[in-house]
Amino acid sequence: MSIMPIISFRRLSCHFSLIVFLSVPAAASASANAKQDHRLIQDVALDFLRTQSAGLPGQVDITLGAIDARVNLPVCAALEPALPPGSRPWGNTTVIVRCSVPNTWTIYVRATVKVVADYVVSTRPLTQGHILAPADLTIRSGDLTQLPPGIVTDLNQATGRALTSSLPFGSPVRQDMLRAQAAVIQNQNVKLISSGPGFSVSGEGKALNNAAEGQLVQVRSASGSVVSGIARAGAIVVVSY
Repeated sequence: MSIMPIISFRRLSCHFSLIVFLSVPAAASASANAKQDHRLIQDVALDFLRTQSAGLPGQVDITLGAIDARVNLPVCAALEPALPPGSRPWGNTTVIVRCSVPNTWTIYVRATVKVVADYVVSTRPLTQGHILAPADLTIRSGDLTQLPPGIVTDLNQATGRALTSSLPFGSPVRQDMLRAQAAVIQNQNVKLISSGPGFSVSGEGKALNNAAEGQLVQVRSASGSVVSGIARAGAIVVVSY
């Protein structure tokens, strides 16, 4: 399910501690009396977070921390926003806003980015190896930034997959706990379909490894030769020439 982000924005009335680095060249001292408008700094930070969060699912709600009124900065001709190294544009985050012309300074603006969207949870306790059916799953809505990474947001992404670990009742389903159901199982008798330009023949064989649909599998044919093909649902292996 794809949902276009909806961006909303609030400024908090409380103040946060801000670390400010300021260096004013002597040549710019004449213009140092002009003070930077804090609202412009916040507007730049907000626009930056809007851009960074544009691809996130659901409703995106951005809340910026207020800049302390006691912080006085020389006016800047070009404000440059960025994220600190290793950080991400959701949850509790910080936007670095730098100025290089005509003065050099840096200010850190705190922000909270919530992403409210649907996600998939279990309707009952499920054991490792269980093949997920529609009755095992339901949709819940919440803030994805408060959940582990890789949360499944669409029922179709989980249905038919096998669990790699047990899942308690009401637990969010993550991508890393799902694996595709095996289409072919080792030592299983399979239908071997060989095709090429102008011909198509079928026969029987035995799979030499497990494979999910679309994966490569080796098969020993009735003649004893080993061929490689693509596993398909229903214990079918397709070999193309």
